[in-house]
Amino acid sequence: MSRAFVNEDNTTEDLPDRPVSTHVNYVTPHGLALIEAAFESARQAYNEAQASGERDALARAARELRYWSARRASAQVIAPGADTDTVQFGSTVTIEREDGRRQIFTIVGEDEAEPAKGSVSHVSPLAVALLGKRVGDVVRAGRDDAEIVAIG
Repeated sequence: MSRAFVNEDNTTEDLPDRPVSTHVNYVTPHGLALIEAAFESARQAYNEAQASGERDALARAARELRYWSARRASAQVIAPGADTDTVQFGSTVTIEREDGRRQIFTIVGEDEAEPAKGSVSHVSPLAVALLGKRVGDVVRAGRDDAEIVAIG
């Protein structure tokens, strides 16, 4: 049957939810601020979509609002610790690769990770390899090994 003969109502079908990680939602204080900003932006987009009556926009905004609501509700703020003897959540770690390149990474929450800018999620393979290690330890970093040369 053609859509022209179907009664339209004002309800909108929900889009499938964005997948929410099953990992513990550790965040830095900065990460919580990013989640709060994303939540507020999603709430504003939802309100605007409701006012406009655009069904597709409302469905997209509702999906974003559900996602950021869940991330906000499950966030566990972990402030970077003062201990620089071992790598932990929030640590900034300098590694030296076998070819002599030095790279610096900060271990953060999933929603705030930006590897191109030097922050990696605490559940990423690199972070998992680094957590609990000390200066001088060698870890697997991608395809190669790397030595931890500084923890901050």
